[in-house]
Amino acid sequence: MTTRFIKGLLSGVAGVAIMASGAMAQEVTLKLHQFLPAQANVPKLILDVWADKIEAASEGRIKVDRFPSMQLGGTPPELLDQAIDGVADVVWTVVGYTPGRFPTTEVFELPFMVEDARAASCAYWTMFEEHMEDTEFKGVKILGTWVHGPGMFHTADPVETPVDLEGMKIRGGSRLVNQLLTLAGATPVGMPVPAVPEGLSKGVIDGTTIPWEVTAALKIPELVENHTEFEGPALYNLTFVLAMNEGVFNGMSADLQTIVEDNSGMNFSVFAGGTQSDADGPAREIAVEMGNNIVTVSDTSEWQALINPLYDTWVADMKGKGLDGQALIDQAKGLMSGECAGAMGKM
Repeated sequence: MTTRFIKGLLSGVAGVAIMASGAMAQEVTLKLHQFLPAQANVPKLILDVWADKIEAASEGRIKVDRFPSMQLGGTPPELLDQAIDGVADVVWTVVGYTPGRFPTTEVFELPFMVEDARAASCAYWTMFEEHMEDTEFKGVKILGTWVHGPGMFHTADPVETPVDLEGMKIRGGSRLVNQLLTLAGATPVGMPVPAVPEGLSKGVIDGTTIPWEVTAALKIPELVENHTEFEGPALYNLTFVLAMNEGVFNGMSADLQTIVEDNSGMNFSVFAGGTQSDADGPAREIAVEMGNNIVTVSDTSEWQALINPLYDTWVADMKGKGLDGQALIDQAKGLMSGECAGAMGKM
């Protein structure tokens, strides 16, 4: 053999080795799609943490490409179907953006139901595995279930009592929140959260219901000067899921599936809910520093008397769907005050 031939042979072997190692280095690329800007708290503090953990644990064999602000197209209510249909591989979304489609999740959206986001997210995952995994969410791989911190009002004019809401057009994030607004005398306006700043600036809405944590990314304290929060159980909460295309998950090797599973489920759900809730404080400080008016409702009895009929309405709605709504309420409350009380999750 000539020296040139040997060198050529070795070069070819090295090239094959490099290509093989490259294939080993990255076996799966996941497109992660969601509706908030990349710098918002959920993508920055939760989704990026999850994606980075997956990439690190797989030693680069899984790569997660992140697409914020609906960069893959469509609208926020279409996200879950994008995961099911394969437009995206993983999505994060508000379950209530598709009203009535996932009714069992609504138990955590009832007024004055949730006091601690970690306990509620723990209860949500427990009930997901028991009631929802093989029914409402059949056909999609759910990686996490959680709720945000206390939902509240952010309005152009101050809101202290329900009568202050009369005549106001308020954005609601789900079917139950819109029903709550109607009972309180407001006119509910359904719109995904990315549309809120424009709605406020153009006067399409007089206020919005969102938790503190997302107000900074949306610049809400610059658009309205009044914020109404409630002591004790939250006025409302919304439910979220991190969902993955089932075929993509099933097509992964067993060891990569294990990595995804190890970084998802109960621990991730509690981490996500707790992290989102913890982000309320820093966001609230921005409104304080701007000198905005923060109303804290300590006695919620007037609000509860007006809004609590939603429980009976919801139980009746669930009965019409063949579900025992009261049993779901009782189970959620029992879990939040029992085995899920004090739940902690770390990533």
